[in-house]
Amino acid sequence: MRRSESTRTAPILVRQVRGDVVESRHRGSIVQADVDGTIQRVLGDPDLIVNLRSAVKPFGLVALVEAGGIEAFDLSTADLAIMAGSHSGEDVHVRTLQAVFRRSGISQQMLGCGALGAPLDALTAARLARDGEKAGQVRHMCSGQHTSLLLLCRINDWPVAEYWRPDHPVQRLYSATIARVFSTSAALLVTSTDACGVPTYAFSLADVARAFAMLADPSAVRPSDSRFSLVDALTRIRDAMFANPEMVAGARDRLDTSVMKAAPGRVVAKGGAEGLRGFALMSEAGSGRPRPSGVAIKIEDGGGFDRAAAAASVETLRQIGALDPAALRALARYHRPVALDPRGERVGEAVADFELAPLNELLE
Repeated sequence: MRRSESTRTAPILVRQVRGDVVESRHRGSIVQADVDGTIQRVLGDPDLIVNLRSAVKPFGLVALVEAGGIEAFDLSTADLAIMAGSHSGEDVHVRTLQAVFRRSGISQQMLGCGALGAPLDALTAARLARDGEKAGQVRHMCSGQHTSLLLLCRINDWPVAEYWRPDHPVQRLYSATIARVFSTSAALLVTSTDACGVPTYAFSLADVARAFAMLADPSAVRPSDSRFSLVDALTRIRDAMFANPEMVAGARDRLDTSVMKAAPGRVVAKGGAEGLRGFALMSEAGSGRPRPSGVAIKIEDGGGFDRAAAAASVETLRQIGALDPAALRALARYHRPVALDPRGERVGEAVADFELAPLNELLE
């Protein structure tokens, strides 16, 4: 059995329905945990090993904040948010990063993320195609993260050549930072290569939920905890994401941005590829006291054209109580993604159908 495989059969989270026929079934696992790692809700396998992919970005950005990058390069909250996010390649994202390049003296030609699939935003892609313009690397969804790596090279006087390689000093620092977030050592990290060419890191789904709980409320980390030194940097990153949800993803049809706008100041959302979603929950909607926690969701088949990850995410947040009625209405198109015929008529939909009960209820 491969290291990332589970011996458990994952439950069905989402069904794709057309007429009276279930065409597809998407299995997966969900974990909600607090900052100490105590599991609050679980469905499926909390020990499933998953690659963080782009969900790593808010945590890896700690390295730049701790190195004094905000002060050295006069970074705004929008700058931090785009470096912690996976943007859609819209003009506002390009302008934001280009301003950082100008202030830092770094050329966007140094980016090593490639331009495959860029931009994610369909309207921007259509405009570029109409004008005969080829998308550059700055429009790639990971160019914010790669910009943060180039800034780290600049502030530490490291060479930028092949900065994406695992043995480059900037990647060693990044890995050490991720190891601190997950209370392990860099030598024990399980790594592979992400689609944009930099290392990615594998952890259990429960560990991912715990990390997002820390992002929700870094101040909840106890002084005796080895992660306590991360509190200030993570607080600044979380607040930047709260303040700039459209920099975390995009203005149109991006789940992360839409969730954060629907639940302002309550939820930080950051997804990764292959059906991984992470949510940092400040509180439950309408509750009188904060109950910070983290949620990690993994769709077994990679997400079913993203419909399964979206439907399962909104349903999870609904059951947990992170969304009030207005927020749920605003997220309806993600909650039950529809399939349309050529005339725009609804002919199918993805339906999330599961029960995410609190763990103490399951144990009774």
